[in-house]
Amino acid sequence: MIGGRLAAARGSWRTALRIAQREARRSRRRTLLVLVMIALPVFGLSFAAVSYDMGDLTRAERIDRRLGGADVALQWESLTPVKQDAWGETAWPVQGEWVGRSRPPTAEEVRALLPEGSRLTRARWWLTFSTRIDRRVESFDARAVDLTDPLARPLARVRDGRPPVRPDEIAVSPAALSRLDTRVGDPVRTTDGATYRVVGVVEYPDNLREVVTLAGVVPEVPYGSDTWLVDLPGPLDRALVDRLNGQGVQVVSRDPLPGREELPHGMSVPDAEEAGTVGLIGGLGLLEVVLLVGPAFAVSVRRRRRDLALVAVAGGDAAHLRRIVLADGVVLGAGGAALGLVLGIGAAFAGRPLVEQYLLGERLGAYRIFPAALVAIAATAVLAGVLAAVAPAWTAARQDVVTGLAGRRDATRPRRRWLLLGASLTVVGTAVAAFAAGRTSQTGVLAGVALGELGLVFCTPALVGALGRAGRLLPLTPRLALRDASRNRSSAAPAISAVMAAVAGSVALGVYVASDDTRARELWQPGLPPGNVLLVPSGDTPADPPSADAVAARARTVLPDATVAPVAVPGCAGPSDKEDCAPSAIIPPEHRCPYEESDPDRASARDDPRCASYQEPVDVYLPTLVDDGAALPALTGAPADELAAARRTLAAGGVVVTDFRRVVDGQARVEVNYGSGSAPTGRFLPAYVLRGGLPVDRLVLSPAAAKALGLTAVPLGYLLDTAASPTDRQIELLTDELYDIIPMSAQVATADPPSDQRPMLLLLAVASGVITLGAAAVATALAAAEGRRDLSTLAAVGADPRVRRLLSLCQAGVIAVLGSALGILAGLGSAAVVLAALNQRYADSWPAQPPYPVTVPGVTLAVLVVVPLVAMGGAALFTRSRLPIERRLD
Repeated sequence: MIGGRLAAARGSWRTALRIAQREARRSRRRTLLVLVMIALPVFGLSFAAVSYDMGDLTRAERIDRRLGGADVALQWESLTPVKQDAWGETAWPVQGEWVGRSRPPTAEEVRALLPEGSRLTRARWWLTFSTRIDRRVESFDARAVDLTDPLARPLARVRDGRPPVRPDEIAVSPAALSRLDTRVGDPVRTTDGATYRVVGVVEYPDNLREVVTLAGVVPEVPYGSDTWLVDLPGPLDRALVDRLNGQGVQVVSRDPLPGREELPHGMSVPDAEEAGTVGLIGGLGLLEVVLLVGPAFAVSVRRRRRDLALVAVAGGDAAHLRRIVLADGVVLGAGGAALGLVLGIGAAFAGRPLVEQYLLGERLGAYRIFPAALVAIAATAVLAGVLAAVAPAWTAARQDVVTGLAGRRDATRPRRRWLLLGASLTVVGTAVAAFAAGRTSQTGVLAGVALGELGLVFCTPALVGALGRAGRLLPLTPRLALRDASRNRSSAAPAISAVMAAVAGSVALGVYVASDDTRARELWQPGLPPGNVLLVPSGDTPADPPSADAVAARARTVLPDATVAPVAVPGCAGPSDKEDCAPSAIIPPEHRCPYEESDPDRASARDDPRCASYQEPVDVYLPTLVDDGAALPALTGAPADELAAARRTLAAGGVVVTDFRRVVDGQARVEVNYGSGSAPTGRFLPAYVLRGGLPVDRLVLSPAAAKALGLTAVPLGYLLDTAASPTDRQIELLTDELYDIIPMSAQVATADPPSDQRPMLLLLAVASGVITLGAAAVATALAAAEGRRDLSTLAAVGADPRVRRLLSLCQAGVIAVLGSALGILAGLGSAAVVLAALNQRYADSWPAQPPYPVTVPGVTLAVLVVVPLVAMGGAALFTRSRLPIERRLD
């Protein structure tokens, strides 16, 4: 019996698929519409999957890029024995801590460890090549390798000229050639005065950005990473690897080394939180596609109601009718998946150079696809088609046969249980999102948002019906538009839900991003008064730096109101074993905070002034300074009376601090800690608390105090006190002006963080706007095709031809305006709930954290308000005014 049922089901599905294929050929425009909407996300996902697979290099491809033409590559960076994996990708000390080499090994030292007859060459990575471009110091990644040696020649491809062979020759990558604005044969001068001649253009497959290649005969330098490429006279045996590892040498081979463990490589398995987040985001995307495609299947069922009624008359039951409609989803989902996969794979292969150059910055691996990912993408596309056809399939199975044979509408009303289910899901989703936000669970927040969104989707048909009943108070054309939406809820409700989901997600994410940006501005702590500038030498600080007057004379040509003060940091004045001297003002025990972060009594800690904390500067960092008071205005921005008192304390040989807890009875204990591990030294000094100005923890020593502590003043740079924050162009002109006396780099303190979220907010709004326009266009076109009889009736009774344009405008407005309004309300509500939960979490925290303000991004709302108007205008513009005249036989 079971076998008979399976055979009957297979036969039924075979017939249903044939009917679906016939219907797809008959309704070409609707078929093309569904195929495009399914194929677009498949195209994007398949393009990303194939590009990722080609960019995920195999172990053999990675080793080829490291070994070139050598048998093995050696890295000697440890002074103690090491253990390594079978491929030489990772090494660790046999026991104890890693002890690095103080100098790179020589060729003789490496050759002494290898068998007789071995040939080797050195490749040095991670060097720096610095030159001046338009008076600015620019640094390029550099490599020193002899590309004329057969062992190293496969590491790069010479695109023009030849590789460098002399110490005064270089080759550059195409990107570096463009950045240097030079040609093969031209000289390039470095910041240390050396001159090199460009002899070729060289491209490394692992780095397509700005790279300079030096000859392999560059002098020894204490930095960089050396790799020795070795051609062995025989096979690599275990004894040789053991001997090399025993000397601290890491061995990279083309084949797995014997006796070593193979570490797994490849795509790591995501944790539960990450997997849940990705799954929920994918589910929301799938829901969006289903809602966009659903109206087309709903219209298809309504136009085929007579055919489906004939199937029922011929003996077909509800299951047969459901299979016929679901087969449409299977056929169109498979067709969209096939179209998207072909286009995505083709685009990934054709767009390889663009991905390599502008996205990854390196050459991809061999041409290959990602079969597992493509199968999953295709299955998801078919699933989207089937899910989009589920609701129309149930509708078709429930229609009245007599009504269907007569070609009339089936006046069924949506069941109240769907409204109750939708409301319940919305409430539960909101609660889940709020609960998860309070515990910073991203997956939980997304799960709550998904449940709430699904609940609103279930509520939309009831809302459309209520608006349709309220439309009797409107003029003729908008009343007809609302009546059609109410009658055809199976097509209008999914379109409205698609718009609502996109807009709600955009608004919720936009509000969170804008609120987080506002909070980041509150947390932002500049290291100097906003607008002030710290100038430091680009290279080593000269022993005799220019005077502040000389710097001020040049600076005032760009910033006329600027004042300049030199700044210095404390340095060790004693024996050479105390190379690192760090003075700090000590908080006495009676002024220290008596609470720990784990103490339950956080309210008392927040109210205790001893537990106040200072924020660390986030833009310009300055250590302890040695100053006579000249730099205090530019450093702190304190009031004039406090600055005068601080100068008097410094003149008396004292110190200035900004933390009141460090001063007791006008004295502060300053201790000096030494990097050599020596015991700290210290003494009590006169101190003044600078309470005004920036809330940054500062310690300024007078020259006399520094001398008393065994320290000396080491010049650091200059502080510029400006009347207004300089522009980027002014800073560029300033460094150009100072270049003749000393090359300087400038750091500007800013009142706000440099991040600008407007592009992201605009992108979110544009993405939801595109979905809104698409959903409105699809629903309006389907409504126009479905409402030809109503238009004929209007023409027969003498309606003005402009009524058709106005009707299309109103139909698009119902979809776009209603969906956008619901989405904006849902997005604002979701964001408010999540932010309130986050703020509740921070309310009892200590140290105190500022709450998230509810910030509504104006650019997002502006775009979302304009988009429905554009959709309505486009619908009116692209609709023909002429009303159709048709003969009606019924």
